[in-house]
Amino acid sequence: MASNPATSPIKRRTDDPVDVARPKHKPRTRRPRPPEHPNHERWLVSYADFITLLFAVFAMMYALSVVDAKKFAAMAQSLKAAFNETSPSDLRAGGSLLPNEKNNPPSADKLGLGGIVELGDVRTQLQSRLKDAIAANQVDMTMDHRGLVISIREAGSFATSRAELSSTAQDILAKIGLSLAKVGNSVRIEGHTDEVPIHTDRFASNWELSTARATTVVRFMLERAGLKPQRLSAAGYAEYMPRVSGTSESARARNRRVDLIVLSAPTRAAEEPAAPKGQPPAP
Repeated sequence: MASNPATSPIKRRTDDPVDVARPKHKPRTRRPRPPEHPNHERWLVSYADFITLLFAVFAMMYALSVVDAKKFAAMAQSLKAAFNETSPSDLRAGGSLLPNEKNNPPSADKLGLGGIVELGDVRTQLQSRLKDAIAANQVDMTMDHRGLVISIREAGSFATSRAELSSTAQDILAKIGLSLAKVGNSVRIEGHTDEVPIHTDRFASNWELSTARATTVVRFMLERAGLKPQRLSAAGYAEYMPRVSGTSESARARNRRVDLIVLSAPTRAAEEPAAPKGQPPAP
């Protein structure tokens, strides 16, 4: 039976040039990935996070411990000055500071540890109150190992060989009392003279004169400024603790003075007598 050439499959020869010329497809192969090296510096990420958190903790602790005390104290001082303070002229007339320590003792937020405030704040307050007296060379303030030393010169404050306070000295002490009434530091008042000997009906020597001037200032601070007596002490050094050496009139004028020393905490602990047993120390 003859096959139908239209339906029968066409057999191609194996040596057909079409099959020979067709390229053969090769399977694709992926390039091998480079080997991953271990990262030996990954610890830096954790370490940086730890340092950042540690810094944040200490910054927070510092912010909580230092509550802008200066601005708070300045605000409190302004409020007291607006509502309660007595002017220095009232003190010279025989009044006392309002509020004083007896009726309104210094609050704890204005006092440091053990009632001792930073002496720099006291100095700043006094420089503002006594700017006119400082400009007139009537008052001088310095800091030394004892604390804040407020020196009131004899000129304009005491008459020669006398221990009575002049009106100028009372005005200066009134302004000092306004600041000292709000702090808890102990205050030592020291009287000093020059080397010129004296002998009057009241004072046999410079020892008596220097001591009398110191106790006169103490009495003013007690009666007019309202300071507690436990905070005050008096001493007379005559001519034996001069501020400057020399026998010129200018040197003698600088040595004739009364020093109010606002004692620092170490000086108070080292020099001031301890309170009796069973009695708390003076604030």
